[in-house]
Amino acid sequence: MNNLHDWPEPIIRVQSLSESGLPIIPDRYIKAPSDRPSLNPPGNSDVNIPIIDLTGLSDDENHLPQTTIDQISMACRGWGFFQVVNHGVSPGLMDQARETWRSFFHLPMEIKQAYANSPKTYEGYGSRLGIEKGAILDWSDYYFLHYLPLTLKDYNKWPASPDSCREVIDEYGKELVKLCGRIMKVLSINLGLREDQLQNAFGGEKFGACLRVNFYPKCPQPDLALGLSSHSDPGGLTILLPDHEVPGLQVRKDGRWITVKPAQHAFIVNIGDQIQVLSNANYKSVEHRVIVNSNIERISLAFFYNPKSDIPIKPVEELVSTDKPALYSPMTFDEYRLFIRLKGPKGKSQVESLKSPR
Repeated sequence: MNNLHDWPEPIIRVQSLSESGLPIIPDRYIKAPSDRPSLNPPGNSDVNIPIIDLTGLSDDENHLPQTTIDQISMACRGWGFFQVVNHGVSPGLMDQARETWRSFFHLPMEIKQAYANSPKTYEGYGSRLGIEKGAILDWSDYYFLHYLPLTLKDYNKWPASPDSCREVIDEYGKELVKLCGRIMKVLSINLGLREDQLQNAFGGEKFGACLRVNFYPKCPQPDLALGLSSHSDPGGLTILLPDHEVPGLQVRKDGRWITVKPAQHAFIVNIGDQIQVLSNANYKSVEHRVIVNSNIERISLAFFYNPKSDIPIKPVEELVSTDKPALYSPMTFDEYRLFIRLKGPKGKSQVESLKSPR
């Protein structure tokens, strides 16, 4: 990590660029023609990721109807993404979490700069992901923080303002950890495993959790830039709280980009690379990206539920057979995360490169 002390070039806050009123974006943010978004792709305006009602799923009991369990299974195998409603997290807390973070990004720059991150810490206020010198950058700022394990949880690295920020983050994290635990049981059952088996592969009670809040300022040339480049999530399970008014997330399905239409007070759930590995690719972590627009800013909260960082992650034995040998060699989440952090978002190439040589 010695070479990760500082960013390779001076950091420019995208929000400052946006607020300066510049009519064209700097070259650093212009994507190659093949990576640029088509903002009105033909023929998919009525397509959306599955919306699944979790009524009946509590911390203690799973009373989901079989049809719902089947819907989740099909979503994990076919889409890698689904939305959940009636998930047990209060709509008031969801709105409060989103609007508290929106307030943070509208604080004066000198307050936010006090939390500036580095590649070594990564935690804090940031504006770029990979450390490749001269890389094309994304049109976004973000805030990253650790929630679990407690050894990494450091309130001093969380914003002290707005006033209630730390309490809201804590309460939100507590509720999302519970929701992730409930979903993990269903994912495990759908793979034909014991309900606690995926969780145990994550380290049981010693799993990790972190939050990345993404802020996408207005962009004068949204057809040339992306808020977040195409990638699959490196971790286990992601629960995204999208902006309730502004779509932006796009999911790759059958070679096309589908713009997700968020349902009211729904969370967007997606499978990360670690669950793809554990499931021996029965479940898919799917490429997604974020488009920006010229009229309105957008904010989203991505909560990542991850394996304990030093356990080697490999396909669960029950899912390996002579017909379907293990597709991946063991690798710890720490090793994988560093591998990704050096390179930045790169579509699905990272998890594909883990496949065992045949």
